[in-house]
Amino acid sequence: MKLRLLLTLLAAGAAHAAGDAAFFEQKVKPALEAKCVACHNPAKLKGDFDMTTRATLLTGGEDGSALMPGRPEDSPIYSLAIAQAGAKPEMPKKGEALSADEAEALRTWIAAGAVWPEKLVLKEKAKADKNFWSFQPVVRVEAPLAADAPAAWQSNPIDRFLFAKMKEQGLEPSPPADPRTLIRRATYDLTGLPPTAEEVEAFLDETNGPTGSDETYEKLIDRLLASPHYGEQWGRHWLDVVRFGESRGFERNQIITNLWPFRDYVIQSLNNDKPFDRLIAEHLAGDLLGKDQPEVEVGSAFLVAGPYDDVGNQDPAAAAQIRADQMDEMIRTTSEAFLGMTLGCARCHDHKFDPLPTRDYYAFYATFAGTKHGEREVASAAARAERATKLKPLEEQKAAQSRARAALQESLSQRAKAAEAEAAKSWTRPKPSRYATEEVFPPVEARFVRLIMDGSDANDAKAGRGKIDEFEVWSAEPAPRNVALASNGASARGESKEAKDFAGAYSAALTIDGKFGERWNPVGDELRITFAQPERIGRVLFSSDRNRALDEQSGISTFVGEYRLEGSLDGEGWFPLASSADRQPATAAIRQKRLLKRVTQPEDAKKLAEMNRGLAAIEAEIGKVPALPVWWVGTHPAAPGPFHVFIGGSPQKLGDAVVPASLSVFAGAKSGYQMELDQPEGERRLALARWLTAPENPLTPRVLANRVWHYHFGKGIVDTPSDFGYMGSRPTHPELLDWLAVELQREGWKLKALHRLIMTSAAYRQASVPEENAPAPRAAQFQRGLGQDSDARLLWRFPPRRLSAEEVRDTMLAVAGRLELKMGGPGFKLYEYQQDNVATYVPLDVHGPETWRRAVYYHNARAARVDVITDFDCPDPAFSEPRRSSTTTPLQALTLLNHRFSLDMAQAFSERLEREGSDAAARVQRAFAIAYGRRARAEEVSAATQLIEEFGLRAFCRVILNSNELINLN
Repeated sequence: MKLRLLLTLLAAGAAHAAGDAAFFEQKVKPALEAKCVACHNPAKLKGDFDMTTRATLLTGGEDGSALMPGRPEDSPIYSLAIAQAGAKPEMPKKGEALSADEAEALRTWIAAGAVWPEKLVLKEKAKADKNFWSFQPVVRVEAPLAADAPAAWQSNPIDRFLFAKMKEQGLEPSPPADPRTLIRRATYDLTGLPPTAEEVEAFLDETNGPTGSDETYEKLIDRLLASPHYGEQWGRHWLDVVRFGESRGFERNQIITNLWPFRDYVIQSLNNDKPFDRLIAEHLAGDLLGKDQPEVEVGSAFLVAGPYDDVGNQDPAAAAQIRADQMDEMIRTTSEAFLGMTLGCARCHDHKFDPLPTRDYYAFYATFAGTKHGEREVASAAARAERATKLKPLEEQKAAQSRARAALQESLSQRAKAAEAEAAKSWTRPKPSRYATEEVFPPVEARFVRLIMDGSDANDAKAGRGKIDEFEVWSAEPAPRNVALASNGASARGESKEAKDFAGAYSAALTIDGKFGERWNPVGDELRITFAQPERIGRVLFSSDRNRALDEQSGISTFVGEYRLEGSLDGEGWFPLASSADRQPATAAIRQKRLLKRVTQPEDAKKLAEMNRGLAAIEAEIGKVPALPVWWVGTHPAAPGPFHVFIGGSPQKLGDAVVPASLSVFAGAKSGYQMELDQPEGERRLALARWLTAPENPLTPRVLANRVWHYHFGKGIVDTPSDFGYMGSRPTHPELLDWLAVELQREGWKLKALHRLIMTSAAYRQASVPEENAPAPRAAQFQRGLGQDSDARLLWRFPPRRLSAEEVRDTMLAVAGRLELKMGGPGFKLYEYQQDNVATYVPLDVHGPETWRRAVYYHNARAARVDVITDFDCPDPAFSEPRRSSTTTPLQALTLLNHRFSLDMAQAFSERLEREGSDAAARVQRAFAIAYGRRARAEEVSAATQLIEEFGLRAFCRVILNSNELINLN
């Protein structure tokens, strides 16, 4: 009896616990979030139902309610998630099934009534949480010191970290690279250019001299870091990351011609070793930090340097979506470039892998909401004041002249108004009609007829001349002929709007082809028809919409509103045929023009002419005052909010309100922030910049240190440079990465000290290929390294690489003696830009001297294919590119061998060798020194001189430019 009572009490207690909200929170919620919500949430409705709330579970989906409180076996959420008769559970279809304990907790909870805490919404649990490695504080540990490490690997902390990992894996470092390899490697690494033959020889002389190789090598690194070409090389790396492109992208892809100052700003900032925390602040809030300082303000062009959909849409919902897409591009680039976090994945739902809730994404949205793409003046206060001082007297003169002219024009307008009734008596015919305007006149002999257009039938001053679909001239004979038809031997001439991709699309020839619908689109005011021979004519008929295809949208095509028809026998002397002077005015503007002409006396015309000349002279003087620069740096109107989460990423479905804030995974951190919306728009961005580089933020210094490492060794310690989240790679040397991050901060966020530290390490100075005739143990060690770590992630050798696209092109120019080292300014184009409604970039076959600058100054438009640069994997800047591909394709070989640029450089190289070498053997040696930084071996000289004798010096130069040794680094 006591046992039965005890069991009853225990069962009652269990039922009470299961009916408590705490039971759900502790036992049921974690399982549902981990194993069910991923497929059943507002953004992903598998089975057409959402299980993030009790209400949506009760509503269910395709098969009805998923939850029946008190009846576990009848609730699909339970019955489909447990094994039936030993079979595998139906749900989840992918991933781990509920454990026995989880299933029993779910059954108990449903049986007890399925109590659900008020307002609770389930969220899919991310794979990583705040304990993930990249969210942990940066900790500097002492570099391990192995007693058995080679002496060269014991002083630099980088080498000590690397050697310890090598030792764990049973690997040994490679011997040092030879001096020629080292200077070539370091020079390309820091400047993107080959060392000159003279620089190589000087380095070799000093290396073998009394000062010793270490000191000589360190002097080399310091010289390269001080070179202006350093900023060009490392600026190009950063421009990849921040998706710098000089066209708008998307369908229209219109060119941007005034974003180049941002490129120059990046290059100059790196040359000046500007602290990177300052650079980040200027990228996000340069307009605030650098007001009246163009060299700082331009930094915030970072925000608008990406693709921009400028098509526009009148539908409010579509316009809101386009704006949301623009914001998404800024948010993704910012989070990936600085934090190594794919925050863009939280746009529609909480991040599935990283602890980044949707609220974090929209907190960044609120931060950037005031940033718009576009251009504006960027100038210093002094420049603005100087311009205003120069303009003030001119503007005052212009205003006085304008007032005098306005008074005279008002007087004429009053006279015109008084004369209107009398003038209207002469307007006896209907106004011109776009469907058919006919003029009949006494028969006359003519070989030429011209239509002079004095205005269109649109009051819009920007409408241009009238479009014409057919222009007919009829002979004066019993059986009239249209002598203007092309089929009758006539021709038509008139300036047309150009459409290079569609030859003849707007041509004047369309007016005499006998067809209606296709229209001549003029840019001039004259259409001239030439007959096959002189004709006796008496009627003209012309139209723009003869078949009334545009009847319901008549405003879509302007037509001639005011005109004169003239004839000629020789094309020199002209006589009148007819005009619109006695027709009713097509527009109010034409009416006013006629009336003013009627009442204007010679003295009035003289005064107006004098006033217009005076104003034109003043305008010319104003035009001589240099305009302030206008750059594509974006605008920042007020954005007061409120801002909300967009449910499922849709601006039409507003969720909870959000404010600008730092990532919630760092909630409670000293540097974290949350701002009210009454803060100015720029202050929000500045707060984000300060948080990004705060000492407590572990992501930014790790990401930046890793990027520097990546560009030196070809792969980062984390080889997904913009993804430090769960789906990214794990660091090969986590302690070294933290040590570098701390070192970066300790050096005040300056990169040059980090470069120097990395490049003076023994790891960086290793050989990348085995020694010739290496002893057996050394050869075996190298083969063991290839087998264990083929891509040298553990840096037991220096990883060889091919030159980047820009380095390949710059090298060809440098070797040929044609490289123009002018820095900065607008970029050169390797395409012909064609614009109609959309932009077309047609690659140039001939690259003239104006294109012989460094490739970093190439006008890098999106979706613009350029042979050498594109073929060697220069990325399209539609997206951030944290690491370049290095492909091998037939196009690369064909381009280097046959492109006109390659042939031109081979010719220029041969001319250089002729100047610098006395005979074939001397020219071969000079070529090897220039291209490879070494002397040619005897067998190479023999083969090369034989080639020159048989095929000429240019053929030999072509071989050099196509050689692997030229475009690969060891």
